[in-house]
Amino acid sequence: MTSTTDHLRAQAADTVWLRLAALALPLLMLAPAFWNFYPLLQWDTGGYLARWYEGYLVPSRSTVFGLYLHYGESFGFWTNLAVQSLVTLWLLQLTLRVLAMMQTRRFVAISLILILSTALPWLASMLLTDIFAGLSILSLFLLVVGGSRTTALEKIALFVFTAFAAATHSATLGVLLGLCIAGWMARPLLGRRLPIAGLAQASLTIVAGGLMLVAANHALSGKWAWTPGGTGVAFGRMMQDGIVARYLNDHCPRETFKLCPYRNELPATADEFLWGKSMFNTLGRFDGLDDEMGAIVVGSLKDYPAWQAGAALRAMGQQLLHVATGEGTSGWIPHTYGIIARYIPAQVAPMRAARQQNWELDFTAINRLHVPVALASMLGLVALLAHSLLHRRLDDLTLLAATVTLALLGNAFICAVISGPHDRYGARMVWVATFVVLMAVTRRFGEDGKAQ
Repeated sequence: MTSTTDHLRAQAADTVWLRLAALALPLLMLAPAFWNFYPLLQWDTGGYLARWYEGYLVPSRSTVFGLYLHYGESFGFWTNLAVQSLVTLWLLQLTLRVLAMMQTRRFVAISLILILSTALPWLASMLLTDIFAGLSILSLFLLVVGGSRTTALEKIALFVFTAFAAATHSATLGVLLGLCIAGWMARPLLGRRLPIAGLAQASLTIVAGGLMLVAANHALSGKWAWTPGGTGVAFGRMMQDGIVARYLNDHCPRETFKLCPYRNELPATADEFLWGKSMFNTLGRFDGLDDEMGAIVVGSLKDYPAWQAGAALRAMGQQLLHVATGEGTSGWIPHTYGIIARYIPAQVAPMRAARQQNWELDFTAINRLHVPVALASMLGLVALLAHSLLHRRLDDLTLLAATVTLALLGNAFICAVISGPHDRYGARMVWVATFVVLMAVTRRFGEDGKAQ
């Protein structure tokens, strides 16, 4: 009788926790936006917002994400943030459930720690694609291993979300594609741990995401085309490494490039070249230089393979250490302000009243916590994999840890090699490592408790 009473009390307590979590966690996940009195904006936000209005394609600005933002305009974009918060919590709890670790108190504890110590709530509170980069790693993993542990409706939701996330940013699509390729390569070794049906579903999300992006590009611009700009961004990274200047010095005596007269005046950074007041503007930006930049990128890869490889490895290593929260989210984002003023004038007043636009947002103190937690989480991920390898333990949590590790490496390679190291690219992914480490820690404590 006492045992039954205790069980009922535990169930009642669990129900209370669940109700409190259902009410509080979605709001806490958006605490930065509530503090700001407006969704957080970033330097790139304006480029996505403008896609609906301008009717042409812009380098590295997904029309799919632009459409997603457009449908939230009438509600001050709060509906977008609500979607981001709820999807985040849904994927966290679904991951715990699929790995047979879902306990309400564990879910609440892990969610609160992520909210307090990682970039996750800042990503969820921002009008930017970055929140979907990390979440898509979890959704892709769940598609592969979920199998009988997820319902048909959940599988459909996971598929649609992963495809959408892949369509919001080329780097996200690249990471997901790399994970799928790695999964197929590992299938002969891992057998039923990586079901063929799950791998096939995950792989089809990449196809669906690509089709979604091309269809959106056609709907808004009339062109059946991929989002432009890949070679231009890669050119900027190579220019920053000194490779472009070397290539121009070697080839300008024999070949005529528009950049030849400027080969000794190239800016020191890719950002200054592409987004500052440089000869890039004088020569017609992407429309005027895209073909030439592409030719230089391909030619320099051919002429200096060892230099390119060394630069890529250095950039990848640096990217893994660039994990600070808040890059590009400051008071100085004139392009985004201009786009909102031009196309969404109803949002100008609440936007200008926000703390961010009044220069009250400073990530210095925040990153005193976020950066050490992020770096420690990556080390913890490596320790978890080493421990599993040593004890020959290959469970679903180990598979998730391996997946996240590959995703972090793939993200560092793609972003650093194409665009150069940036804190934004690391922060949007590394919180997933913190999530996995927290899962491992709480499981260990749970096992110790049972053993006692």
